Amino acid sequence: VQLQESGPFLVKPSQTLTLTCTVSGESIETKYYFWNWIRQSPGKGFEWMGAIAYSGSTYYSPSFNSRTTISRDNAKNTVYLQMNSLKPEDTAVYYCAADGRFGVSPHTSDYKYWGQGTQVTVSA
Repeated sequence: VQLQESGPFLVKPSQTLTLTCTVSGESIETKYYFWNWIRQSPGKGFEWMGAIAYSGSTYYSPSFNSRTTISRDNAKNTVYLQMNSLKPEDTAVYYCAADGRFGVSPHTSDYKYWGQGTQVTVSA
């Protein structure tokens, strides 16, 4: 199973970020997988942001719930992260990670599969 994150490298403050996690080798609808977004920032280290389940249900960390949306496109076998009102402190490496059980670990190594991450810099 491979996960590949992609998205813009540079985003301006207050803009909306959309990241893509393209999955190969496993269907994102496979029971009982959860597809997570995690980030690593210079200020806060690793943070679990949220997840979308095989069923389509979504779960969010309280820290991100108000401005984050996780969605998916089953036909493309792709998971998305959308975050609005970006701030410079949102500068981070964003990872997609997956496992066959629900978890909120901020560490990608605690998941069965994870991508290499994509750098996002928020700056004017």
